[in-house]
Amino acid sequence: MTLFFKRFIGVLVLDSSTFEEIEADRHAAMQSVTVVLLVCLAGGFAALGLGLAGVAGFATGTVISLGAWLVWAAAVTTVGTVVLPERKTKSDLTEVLRVLGFAAAPAVFIAFAAMKAVAAPMLVLVTIWTIAAAVLGVRQALDYRSTSRAIAVCVIALVLSFGFVWAALMIFSTNVS
Repeated sequence: MTLFFKRFIGVLVLDSSTFEEIEADRHAAMQSVTVVLLVCLAGGFAALGLGLAGVAGFATGTVISLGAWLVWAAAVTTVGTVVLPERKTKSDLTEVLRVLGFAAAPAVFIAFAAMKAVAAPMLVLVTIWTIAAAVLGVRQALDYRSTSRAIAVCVIALVLSFGFVWAALMIFSTNVS
């Protein structure tokens, strides 16, 4: 089994030692980028089933997924290191981004939202699963001793990023008459 696949599965099963391994491996950056790319492509595929048609719909879903991940990663990093750090919190942006890239792994299953019958439950399941992975990742990447602090960081970041992405979507999707 390749190291990438082992790490990907480790994140999906919420193995905290996998997150620690990713945090420590400076060479895992491209693997993390690969996970984010797969998630964005899954978002593009999901957009096709959620009413956006054709290549433009796929591209829109992919770009929205990437933008959402970037905003979420920035929010997690900011909240985790500036708003809610612990005394022992050490922040290395590349470590945090590597871990957050892998923490997005459950979102590859967002592609199943392309089936309208399961879209809503799939969105809920993937969101909860991704937050759970992010909590473990944040705890490891920011050297938190408290899981509750990692939960707070992830929930606050989710609310902030959801609000930001929603506002951006509303601005850019306004009909011109």
